[in-house]
Amino acid sequence: MLPHDSTVFVVDDHGGIRKSLRFLIESAGLQTEGYASAEAFLGDYQPSRVGCLVLDVQMPGMTGLQLLEELAEQGDYRPAVVITGHADVTTAVRAMKAGAVDFLQKPFDDEDLLERVQQCIELDAQWRRWRTEAIAVVKRMAALTPREREVMDLVVAGNHTKEIAASLGLSPCTVEHHRHNLMQKMEARSSVDLTRMASLCHKLGGTP
Repeated sequence: MLPHDSTVFVVDDHGGIRKSLRFLIESAGLQTEGYASAEAFLGDYQPSRVGCLVLDVQMPGMTGLQLLEELAEQGDYRPAVVITGHADVTTAVRAMKAGAVDFLQKPFDDEDLLERVQQCIELDAQWRRWRTEAIAVVKRMAALTPREREVMDLVVAGNHTKEIAASLGLSPCTVEHHRHNLMQKMEARSSVDLTRMASLCHKLGGTP
C-alpha cells in the first residue's frame, strides 16, 4: 500500500508534457505538483515531504541530472524516474548514483511510467523508515561507553568473546560484562541485531 500523503513532483520545462504527465499520474490516484524548472522545484523544496520525482534530463538552466545531484549533496536521495530523449551510459550512472530508479526513453509506455513511479514511492517510504530507525540507533549508540563501543565493533566484525578479550587485553568475563551492557543499551537480542543496526547506520550515513 502506497503512503497516502505521497506527492509525485513532475519537473519538465515543456508545459504540454508536464500537463500530460500530471494527468496520467493523477489518473492512478496519486497527487502531483508540477514545476517548469529545477530551480522552481528547489524554491519550494521541503525534504520532509514524502514522494518522488519525475523529471526530464534536458532543461534550460539546471538539468534534471544536476537537480538530482544537488538533492544528493543535501543528503536527500529522492527516488526519481528520469525521462530522456537519448541516454548514454555516463549520464545513466551519474543519475543512478544520485537517486534515479530508472530511465524512460521517449516515447515511453504509460503503464511503464506508472509502474516506475509506484516503485519510487515505495522506495521513498522505505528509505524514510530506515532513516527514522537509524536516528534511534545512533542515539542508543551515543549512550555506550568507549569500551562498550569497542566491544560492539568487534562483535559486529564477527569476533567471539575470547578473540575480543585478546584484542582488548581484557578477561573474557569482563568482555561478557561489557557485551551484556551494550546489548541492553542497544535493545538488541543477538549479535545479528547489532550487525543489522550497524549496517543500517552505515548505509544511511548515520554511524558516529
